[in-house]
Amino acid sequence: MLWSISGGVIIFVLGMFIFLKPDLVWKLTEVWKSYRADEPSELYLKTTKIGGILFALLGVVMIILPFILK
Repeated sequence: MLWSISGGVIIFVLGMFIFLKPDLVWKLTEVWKSYRADEPSELYLKTTKIGGILFALLGVVMIILPFILK
């Protein structure tokens, strides 16, 4: 149970980071792939934010699920 809760907290925090800072995520993961791109596209920013929300929701489910299945 402790592993699920701690993993859920980590995934939730990571999802919120991805949602709040998609431009920093782009700089850390994608900027090296293109020598012409100075900033991420609008599509990248929107889909990364959606992914961050889904990741954070997965973290919340991981936190709550052990209490429901108890």
